[in-house]
Amino acid sequence: MNLIIDVGNSLVKLAVFKNDKIKHKETVEIDLVLEHIFLLKKKYKLIDKLIISSVGKFKEKDLSIIEESFNSLILNSKTKLPFDNLYKTPKTLGVDRIALVSASVNEFPENNVLIIDAGTCITFDFITDENKYLGGAISPGLRMRYRALNNLTANLPLLDTEIPDDITGNSTEQSIHSGVVNGTLKEIDGVIKEYEQKYSDLTVILTGGDAKFLSKQLKSSIFANSNFLLEGLNYILQFNSNK
Repeated sequence: MNLIIDVGNSLVKLAVFKNDKIKHKETVEIDLVLEHIFLLKKKYKLIDKLIISSVGKFKEKDLSIIEESFNSLILNSKTKLPFDNLYKTPKTLGVDRIALVSASVNEFPENNVLIIDAGTCITFDFITDENKYLGGAISPGLRMRYRALNNLTANLPLLDTEIPDDITGNSTEQSIHSGVVNGTLKEIDGVIKEYEQKYSDLTVILTGGDAKFLSKQLKSSIFANSNFLLEGLNYILQFNSNK
């Protein structure tokens, strides 16, 4: 069994996989990670390998304990990947994007795939049916757009994410919702259509914290998968374990 550790900006996702299936998933604060890792080890005694994504916020002591206790893989730019990485600056490619592309290789082999991760940022990543990762795009996410309007202006309020009543906002609040939400939807739909013009057999994956909110309103045909990043990390661990 594999233990997946995905370190985010403030929280950490832990997942236990048996082969390709998630047996357990939880989200914890980073200060409690070590405690929860060993609770999971106690519960799932067959855990023998783990992968850590984004180690920057780990205490060196905690990381040392983990590496001493498990057969560990720290995901970074030197990790062997299940695809041909043609990104010109591989050292700056986020480990979350690496994991998402790896998941697409595992689930949709020999397909042209566009992966859209709608989180703090919206990332677009494209891999060809010849297993070549070409890159993509990075754009502000929904919450970042709302916050930018509030932080960088004198009078615009900070609003919670909400589906606008109409394309034409009849108040300042509705105008903000229309600009942020409709702007994001039009951007995503536009990017998808541009890729579809080049690749008629395109598969589109939508994941991330805002995937459920956005997927209901997007016009394009997509696969929504909230566990795609975790599945990608598990596949990278399996891929390296077989080397």
